[in-house]
Amino acid sequence: MRPSEIFRKKHELWLSMLFGALSVENDEICNLIYDFSMIEFRHLKWFGQKLAKENIEISFDRGEIKYRADTNFDLIKQLIANIDAVKEMYENEGDPLFRRFVTDENYFITKLYLLLRDEKNDALIKAFDKSRKLPGIELDEIQTDALTMFLFEESYKEYELILVYLYVDFYTDDKELSDIFKDLIDESFYHLKSFARMMSKMGILSVPRVVMEKIYKFEDLEKFLIDGIEEEEKAKIECKKLSEAVSNEDLSRFFDFINYQENYHIELMKRALEKSQRGEGVV
Repeated sequence: MRPSEIFRKKHELWLSMLFGALSVENDEICNLIYDFSMIEFRHLKWFGQKLAKENIEISFDRGEIKYRADTNFDLIKQLIANIDAVKEMYENEGDPLFRRFVTDENYFITKLYLLLRDEKNDALIKAFDKSRKLPGIELDEIQTDALTMFLFEESYKEYELILVYLYVDFYTDDKELSDIFKDLIDESFYHLKSFARMMSKMGILSVPRVVMEKIYKFEDLEKFLIDGIEEEEKAKIECKKLSEAVSNEDLSRFFDFINYQENYHIELMKRALEKSQRGEGVV
């Protein structure tokens, strides 16, 4: 199996576990599978670093993400099948990286099977019922529409940023730039998780659309960072507008919190921009 194809399947597996986790109402099960998804993301990062060193083309193109299910048990069985399908693609189990993949995923499967042994772990999944209602929060139709649009747009933006910063980090030779990109990835994961969890409770959970290759395979790091700072500024405006539009105090505080975090993201990107303008850390 070509390494680029394994990379694509690992990308799909990571997304299926990430959004599968966030579709589950039970916090304990959600957190367990979410933790597994973050390990799968590290697999993807390590494998991407390996491919970059070997000058093998990397693409974030992807096929179907199999994560939608009617019940927790249906989801768990799907995730086990997803893991098994990817494991069959590993050809060189003598490689330390592939050995790590296999041992991690064997453990995931074991823990997932244990969940299936207890009927208390099963429940209906409501993440796709399109209720568009947040438990305990009353919003009118205009507010609900605004929140819905914001969540879809921002969850895509955070997914896009994770992939872009990951891709750039594959090719940077500067530790400070790499640290900045890793911090931005971590921040985007927190935002993506928060937005997707909210979407799940509203019954509108969806995997973000595919990120086009031209977005992460850019030639001008300086232009990318300038554009990125502008996007963060726009996100701040949208976050502030939504905070002011919703009539729920807790929800408004949450979006203010996200807005303030974007301020530091901009500072991090400005720091990276300064290095780029000095010709340091060329990717």
